[in-house]
Amino acid sequence: ARSARLTRPVLMRRGGGHGAPQWNEPGGYLFSEKTRVKEDWESIYYWGMGGGFFLAAVGLYYKPDTSVVSWATKEAEKSLKEKGIKLDYEKTA
Repeated sequence: ARSARLTRPVLMRRGGGHGAPQWNEPGGYLFSEKTRVKEDWESIYYWGMGGGFFLAAVGLYYKPDTSVVSWATKEAEKSLKEKGIKLDYEKTA
């Protein structure tokens, strides 16, 4: 009445036939490069990406204001000015 799972030996493991894990010992260098050698394309990539981000930032900073709220504010100010209603309050005492 015991299940078949309980009758198996406890020490049985599936290793997948790979054996012990293997890795390279750390040597202190990234990709085994003792001195960094810059490739030909890296300078072009860095200048291109940096320049692209700079131009995008400048373009977003100087983009025209096309929001509905700013348009409605200008229209309301113009309408109130035509009616002769002051928007600025004078400071008292």
